[in-house]
Formats: sequence, C-alpha cells, structure tokens
Amino acid sequence: MSRQILVQDWMTPNPITATPDTPIVEAHKLMVEHKIRRLPVVENGELVGIVTLGDIRGAEPSEATSLSIWELNYLISRIKVREVMKSPVVTVSPETPIREAARLMLENKIAGLPVMDGDRLVGIITESDIFRMLVEAWETERGEVPVP
Repeated sequence: MSRQILVQDWMTPNPITATPDTPIVEAHKLMVEHKIRRLPVVENGELVGIVTLGDIRGAEPSEATSLSIWELNYLISRIKVREVMKSPVVTVSPETPIREAARLMLENKIAGLPVMDGDRLVGIITESDIFRMLVEAWETERGEVPVP
C-alpha cells in the first residue's frame, strides 16, 4: 500500500508574507523579487488575508485617467494591502492530502492555499507545486529523469 501524498510533502515552507499595512507597491516588489504570485497577509501572528498579483494589478488606475503620473504615483503609494486582500482565506493543514488541496483550489477557483498548523502559518501550497508533483510522478513512473 502506498503512502498518501500530503500537503507538507510539496508545500513551500515559511512563505514570504505581508501585513495589512504594507503598501501595495512594496507587496508588488516582494512578489517580483521572489518570483511569487501571492502573499499571505499576517497581523500579530494571525493570518488575516491573502493578496495576489492580480489583486494588486486590479488596484492600478485605468489608462483613461486624467491624473498626472505624479498624482497617480502618490495615490498608488497610499493604497495598503488591507484594501485589496481577500479575506477570509481558505487554508489547509500540513496533513491535508494533496488531492483535497487540489479539490479546494478547483472548487474555490484559487491557485494557492496557505498552510496552517493550528493558528501558525507554516507554508503555502500552489497549483505550481501540484503540477510539479504530477510531472515528477509521471517521469518516475515512465523511468524518465526528472528535470529540476
């Protein structure tokens, strides 16, 4: 009998986070620097939301605006993560079967889930992690050498 694959086997531990008061400009910079598309939002050690690259892009002004570039930059710099984050957040535990995590992502039309051990954020599992797991499983099954 094979062992069930769990979220803890494929999650990214200790994810990069933002706070509700993080300016979206800084959140965007973190995402670009670390090549990630979502940030769990933590306040006083508690998960309070999640912000995605799409949420941040959605907060950018339309090109049809009559504001100057300086006015736009000033206004954008004042927008905080709390204003664009999603809350409440769908989460999983490290012991959640990966199949259940994938089902939750499909049902909720989301691409990532914070991983909580009780009240503590310990990781994040994304659709990319699940795709990586599937590719590795298929390559192993067919005797192919996995590509990093």
